[in-house]
Amino acid sequence: MSKADSHPKGKLHDKQSERDHRKLRIDKVGVRGLRFPIQVRDKEHAVQNTVATIGMYVDLPHEFKGTHMSRFIEVLNAHGNIVHVENIEDILHAMQDKLNAATAHIEMEFPYFMTKKAPVTKREGLMDYTARFDATACGKDLDFVLTVVVGVTTLCPCSKAISQYGAHNQRGHVTVQIRSKKSIWIEDLIELVEKSASAELYSLLKREDEKFVTERAYENPVFVEDLVRNVAVKLNAHRDVTWYKVEAENFESIHNHNAYASIEKG
Repeated sequence: MSKADSHPKGKLHDKQSERDHRKLRIDKVGVRGLRFPIQVRDKEHAVQNTVATIGMYVDLPHEFKGTHMSRFIEVLNAHGNIVHVENIEDILHAMQDKLNAATAHIEMEFPYFMTKKAPVTKREGLMDYTARFDATACGKDLDFVLTVVVGVTTLCPCSKAISQYGAHNQRGHVTVQIRSKKSIWIEDLIELVEKSASAELYSLLKREDEKFVTERAYENPVFVEDLVRNVAVKLNAHRDVTWYKVEAENFESIHNHNAYASIEKG
């Protein structure tokens, strides 16, 4: 009998459900790198349509050989052609049920767009930021972490203090992760970060705007250490934020390396 004829017609062997004897539990197993349309709450326009890169995972007890990868996609597709962020908890519980798992995880990373006016001319341009949701269901308990990555301008206080003609400045990225008692707008978290830097970034600047931004940065120099502390002070004052991690990385303009700082509450 050939291998193709080794199973009764209409019945295929389920290798994933076989017993595993190594007695090693797997914390996360699933799919990642899946691109899918999502709808995110937008403070100004109610909802924003974007495309997320998604990861979906469950825990695997030590006695099982594998999980059923197709079931993750089935759960996602069962919620329609567009995932609404408000459905994340439902998706997690559906993963627990369909995959017989105690714990389920989902991660969504996506570009988030905001219309931003230049500081002097008020010309509008579209800015893109990176946002991310990490959600975990453990039994009926839910954990949710919001992450935003915000580009900023920083000007070096030391360079300003020692230089006769100016000071070096650079673009940097600030990554903020938070847990909160209530939902916090992505826009509000972005604004909090931008107000902590030497100056904000814009997609459209005329000459009057460029003058304003460069002078603003010169008048407000910050080290990378100042940047994470400035953000942390604002987060400490936010009554709904229960945990945060702030990271700043400056892409130095006069060094062949980046400057980095991190601060965490928890």
